[in-house]
Amino acid sequence: MRRFIAAAILCCLPAVVSADPAVADTRLHALLTGDATRGWEAVGRIDIGRSGFCTGALIADNIVLTAAHCIYDSATGEEVPAADFRFLAGWRNGRADAYRGVRRVMAHPEYVFDGTNKMDRVAYDIALLELDQPIRLPSIQPFATGGEPMAGDTVGVVSYALNRSEAPSLQEGCDVLGRQPGVLVITCDVDFGSSGAPIFSIHDGTASIVSVVSAKAEMDSRRVALGTDMQGPLADLRKAFAAGSGAFRRVVPGANPGFGGAGAAGGAKFVTP
Repeated sequence: MRRFIAAAILCCLPAVVSADPAVADTRLHALLTGDATRGWEAVGRIDIGRSGFCTGALIADNIVLTAAHCIYDSATGEEVPAADFRFLAGWRNGRADAYRGVRRVMAHPEYVFDGTNKMDRVAYDIALLELDQPIRLPSIQPFATGGEPMAGDTVGVVSYALNRSEAPSLQEGCDVLGRQPGVLVITCDVDFGSSGAPIFSIHDGTASIVSVVSAKAEMDSRRVALGTDMQGPLADLRKAFAAGSGAFRRVVPGANPGFGGAGAAGGAKFVTP
């Protein structure tokens, strides 16, 4: 695996374009109309109080998958109360296909928000949000999860982000550059607010979630995105979610929540976004 030059967690609030027309289109496309968003309505914006937002996607009629760092206050390291979250399914141009509050949040049991090994944090950077009411609309179908993309595979991302918070955007044709333990490296160019965005693999016309966006980075002077290699971690999280009544919290006492300093894996250097 090539060295990461820098990486930044995409805390709450892309376009590698090929010159070869035979290569899949990797530009970012805003989904501004009902026709454009058809099939992606289960992706939504997660509003977090009045401070910011992340991206998430339904994986059951009452469960949203997102990034674990989205459920923590970046200034205090404390977990954000579930009542401060709101899921806006299919949010576009000031309206959502469904609006729901959140009654419970849970990060992966091994996720450490203030951990010193930032690459390990990416490896477990997934969380589940339980909605206060299920979304049972024919137009909003939860996504399946599964699959383990390998180097050379093609994936896509649907996300909200800084300067494009009012409609989702689709980036197709992203390459999987490789994997480190627990981490997927892809060529999608993400930004703040893309945290938790679903990374899709499409087979036979059906999209399934194979990862979620955790961080942005540079690798060999190229902008990339880091996602959680989530199949094992998601199974563990689902089991804990079914058994538990609240979120796991593993804040390291006295740890600095800033992202400065050298990462312990892959030569990564994390910087404050």
